[in-house]
Amino acid sequence: MTASPVLVTGGTGTLGRLVVPRLQDAGCDVRVLSRHRHDGGDGIEHVTGDLSTGEGVDAAVQGTEVIVHCAGTTKGDEVKARHLVRAASRSGARHLVYISVVGADRVPVASAVDRAMFGYFAAKRAAEQVVAGSGLPWTTLRATQFHDLTLLTVRQLAKLPVIPVPSGWRFQPVDTGEVATRLVDLALASPAGLVPDIAGPRVYELSALVRSYLQARGRHRPILPVPTPGRAARAFRAGANLAPDRAVGHRTWEEFLTAKVRSPA
Repeated sequence: MTASPVLVTGGTGTLGRLVVPRLQDAGCDVRVLSRHRHDGGDGIEHVTGDLSTGEGVDAAVQGTEVIVHCAGTTKGDEVKARHLVRAASRSGARHLVYISVVGADRVPVASAVDRAMFGYFAAKRAAEQVVAGSGLPWTTLRATQFHDLTLLTVRQLAKLPVIPVPSGWRFQPVDTGEVATRLVDLALASPAGLVPDIAGPRVYELSALVRSYLQARGRHRPILPVPTPGRAARAFRAGANLAPDRAVGHRTWEEFLTAKVRSPA
């Protein structure tokens, strides 16, 4: 537990909104940085700032010692990380915790095709390097794709009359809450650099994930395997986004789907 508030960037997002209550349960005061104003009353200090421009970030980090950086998108993560570490360095933060993605260092993103399909991995890798080179004490955790984001993907695919599924793509989805718990444990411990990955308990073909969703909805759609070009896609088919030796998550995709999918999307 820390005496100063723990700053969570992206504290209203998919992961951050689960990190915040876990920090509170651990006895921490929590400050959340977001681009939009939020009303108080939940025991959380909300501050407004924009990591893309740096506006308001100095004020957000002031007086904090531990920062959990959950804010991220498909592009611009390097810029956001740079604004955050500069402000954190000026404020004297003693621990920056960053969430990245398994495969950030193994999925090559070089061509235009790679960038269009796998830019997320490049963005995460660039932000990792900013954090590691910041001079701040840091911890980075790489996770496989969250169940929630996997569900978002298969829901979008399932809307099509014929579902194109990239051939050979596999995923190892992990429970977002389990990742949040691990991040909080890391935030309240000493800086540890790059720590072991966290991954879900099973590996699935993307086509199997889609079929399970369709079955849960009582739907039938033809699935069309499609080839994917580029070096990044080749690495993806080889399992660069997987961590079978770190299948430490417990909640399976089937358990998540049963709990979440209750009515037609």
